[in-house]
Amino acid sequence: MKKIIPLLILISLVGCATGPKTNVVMTFPTAPQDLTTTCPDLATVDPNTEKLSDVLNVVTANYSQYYECKVKVDAWIEWYNTQKSINDTVTK
Repeated sequence: MKKIIPLLILISLVGCATGPKTNVVMTFPTAPQDLTTTCPDLATVDPNTEKLSDVLNVVTANYSQYYECKVKVDAWIEWYNTQKSINDTVTK
């Protein structure tokens, strides 16, 4: 009886080691097209505008729109690339 228990343990371990192998391959999802698009074009000033205040309003709006979009897109791209590199190193 004392020899049967170690023998059963040995057989079960060998059976587990030689069983069918299944490899799970995880792929990192691709980014949606909406999140990989560039920022919209900036507004232009009407060439017939004579008021400097109108020009300054367009310039101010453009600066705000550009920097807001740039920060958002750059932060998302950095997060995505970091997560993708982490995923690639874990799945290898």
